[in-house]
Amino acid sequence: MTKKILSFDIDNTLNEPKMPIFPEMAKLLAELSQKYIIAPISGQKYDQFLIQIINNLPETTKLENFHLFVAQGTQYYAYKGGAWHQIFNFALTQEQADAIMGALEKAARELGYWDESVLAPGDEINENRESMIAYSAIGQKAGVEAKQAWDPDMTKRNKIAKLAKEYAPAYEFEVAGTTTINGFVPGQNKEFGMNHLMEELGVTRDEILYFGDMTQEGGNDYPVVQMGIETITVRDWQETAAVLQALLYMEA
Repeated sequence: MTKKILSFDIDNTLNEPKMPIFPEMAKLLAELSQKYIIAPISGQKYDQFLIQIINNLPETTKLENFHLFVAQGTQYYAYKGGAWHQIFNFALTQEQADAIMGALEKAARELGYWDESVLAPGDEINENRESMIAYSAIGQKAGVEAKQAWDPDMTKRNKIAKLAKEYAPAYEFEVAGTTTINGFVPGQNKEFGMNHLMEELGVTRDEILYFGDMTQEGGNDYPVVQMGIETITVRDWQETAAVLQALLYMEA
């Protein structure tokens, strides 16, 4: 079946962690937006979707074909009438947010992975993204090399996530990005987001092509694989760019 949706994880798939997309990627996404719906889905908060992707796109981009599924797809933004609008937000209650953040901090402290001294000014380890919590061991503002070096095999984060689950069994914790653990209400992972994507955009799973770097069991892209959505596993944004260039070449 012909694909209508190109959906992407963000960090290590479209860009380097927390960095704006490179001009090569921006150009590719702009070209593809003329034919496809572009639907990033990530644990990132809305502002980061703008900073890392949208604000770097050329004027030729068809923004009406961009749909932003924020915080694993528990928030959705669409471009209408020349502006971005929030369509839905499955926000956490304060009680839920406190329980998830408390479990992550307790687990990380117990294992020796909570160190506020390494944070950049104004940064934080636990970030409330409204509909999910993101633990970032050395902060969101840390450099790319520092993030990539902190837990390359995910051993540290898997330990934290497992212990956090023991402290807050009513919630889910999964490894994401380079130093991140997502905490959320059970069921609100990327499968939840993809189901809402299909509902909002009126497509079937066979019409979606998904790109992600953490498609292994336990990774935050794995629920998409389990859904049976065609998925391309990439190591970095350059691999994604190569596939997208091939896609454009085949259609030329």
